[in-house]
Amino acid sequence: MLSRRSFLSAVAVAAALKSIAARAQERFSPFVGSNPENVTRMVELAAPKAGETVIDLGSGDGRIVFAATQGRPGVRGIGVDVNNELVVKANASAKEQKLADRVQFLHQNVFDADLSKVDVIFMWLFPELMRLLRPKILREARPGTRLVAATWDMGPWWPADTTDEPPGAFMTIRQWIVPARVEGQWEWEFMLRDRNYRFEALLEQRMQQVEGAIRSGNRRELLQNMTLRGAALSFSTQITLPGTGYARLSFNGNVQGDAIEGTFEAQIPKPDQENETETVRRPWRARRVATAGFFAPTGTNIN
Repeated sequence: MLSRRSFLSAVAVAAALKSIAARAQERFSPFVGSNPENVTRMVELAAPKAGETVIDLGSGDGRIVFAATQGRPGVRGIGVDVNNELVVKANASAKEQKLADRVQFLHQNVFDADLSKVDVIFMWLFPELMRLLRPKILREARPGTRLVAATWDMGPWWPADTTDEPPGAFMTIRQWIVPARVEGQWEWEFMLRDRNYRFEALLEQRMQQVEGAIRSGNRRELLQNMTLRGAALSFSTQITLPGTGYARLSFNGNVQGDAIEGTFEAQIPKPDQENETETVRRPWRARRVATAGFFAPTGTNIN
């Protein structure tokens, strides 16, 4: 027989386990099959192409993966689900449909799924679970990866300009584009009129929203019109360059890890021609650095 203290301890443990189980259940989305119309809308919005791989987080009976691969030669599919019974049935269905060479279902927690080699991520999970997955997606998925989800949004991570919501639709289907990670300090150089100019930039990022400032010599300016879509980054600024004058600069490049490669365009005054400008285009390559001169002392001479 349990003593009163042992009995109370057992009750406390049971209550704690019940609380943990309840909290765990809040992060689990039971399988509810999407209707065929919404599955079609999700797949058509993602538009997977030959050579691409799609993954469905919480794949259930596999219907989204099958819809994304059937009739699309060269598209590969992965399904991930915590329910092993559904995984077994989905793999058996893949064999029956002669898709087993391109489609695989894994008994796995969605937080353990490998997102580093896929091109499209499908989700239709509880909203809390989708937002909990957001940091993983932004950290692991390659820039440009498309994320397509039904009904729920991703909080302050705004969807791309491709959202499917026809009149009378029961669900909204949204698409997001995973952005490159550009926050930090960058520097680059380029030549104008036989003079070398060095730039240091500081970028701040929240999902695909980027702000920044730039420094050349002792002058600083804000970066304007900043756009980040996948790995494609563009921005502009206006700054006075010693020996050249007031310049309007536009930059367009692709982020490749710790480098950005592309082109820039400079509109600069023509020598000895008042109110006349010329346009110069050059290759552009920026590099991410641990420390940049943006915060170096400025002094009082800003000419």
